[in-house]
Amino acid sequence: MTDTIPVLDLAPLRANEPGALETLGAQLRHAFTEIGFYFVKGHGVPQSLLDATFAEAARFHAQPLESKTAMKIDEHNIGYMPMRGATARYNLVGDTPVLPNVNEAVFFKRELPADHVDVLAKARFRGRNRWPALPGFREQILATCDAFERLALSLLPIYARALDRPADYFARFFVDPMYTLRMSHYPQQSPTAPNNEFGIAPHLDTSFMTILAQNRIPGLSLRLPDGRWIDAPAPEGALLVNGGMMLRRWTDGRFLATPHRVINRSGQERYAIPFFFDCNYRAVMTPITSDGGAGKEPPFTYAEFMTTYQQANFHHAQVDGKKLELQGA
Repeated sequence: MTDTIPVLDLAPLRANEPGALETLGAQLRHAFTEIGFYFVKGHGVPQSLLDATFAEAARFHAQPLESKTAMKIDEHNIGYMPMRGATARYNLVGDTPVLPNVNEAVFFKRELPADHVDVLAKARFRGRNRWPALPGFREQILATCDAFERLALSLLPIYARALDRPADYFARFFVDPMYTLRMSHYPQQSPTAPNNEFGIAPHLDTSFMTILAQNRIPGLSLRLPDGRWIDAPAPEGALLVNGGMMLRRWTDGRFLATPHRVINRSGQERYAIPFFFDCNYRAVMTPITSDGGAGKEPPFTYAEFMTTYQQANFHHAQVDGKKLELQGA
């Protein structure tokens, strides 16, 4: 067992160096069977783009509350979620109930036109973005989503080789992929805050892939499979990537979904811009087993999984009595 988050360098792959894909596949397999997180460098996402996006996150959250609540989060998981608007209903690290998360966030998905077939059909999680009255904000966020999507798609062959599948294995599942950009604000937490108060409580992501541009304000930590918590550093020029419950289920439990949390006692305001990346809305994820046999769980789609998850974990989607068993937690 290692407590070092692996670093994958994409530069050799981007330069088409022989053997680069196989090397990265082995490194990613190690990352997801031992840690559940990895850093990626040589990724091609400009730091200037990330800096501008952090600035837009701060600008959005600096608006008056009434301007933000005018974009109240909807059934598609698009819009503004207020401070303490979500609670991790299942504590992954003990039996003590946790307090509502001390953060506010706004969510954006792929930009869909009003006449898109899914918009007209009111398909869940396929709604239209709503934008604040901030000049240049929409353009910046869409540029950031485009950059993260390009990176995520470029990583798919590495995931395929890590699972001993052909490099193009995932391509057909990720045509018009789903994604969500979350722009979070973590205010300063009091040094005397109770132990069950978190910026975001220990949780598992839902996604196939989460890409996180680390800022310089500490607070993120992750729990290793042996139960130890380690702080996630922020190496210069690297992005942090992890897998969530959909990756774990799709890989038949072979790849980890690692619990992580945020506690902001830095004395500063903290912002985060995680990008959650998933397959096509209608793609059926059949577990990828080591022997090609039946998986531990049945096939599933994005909408099926996310509907159950949101009902269990978010105030705005809560259904009385509806519970979610967090696999392996």
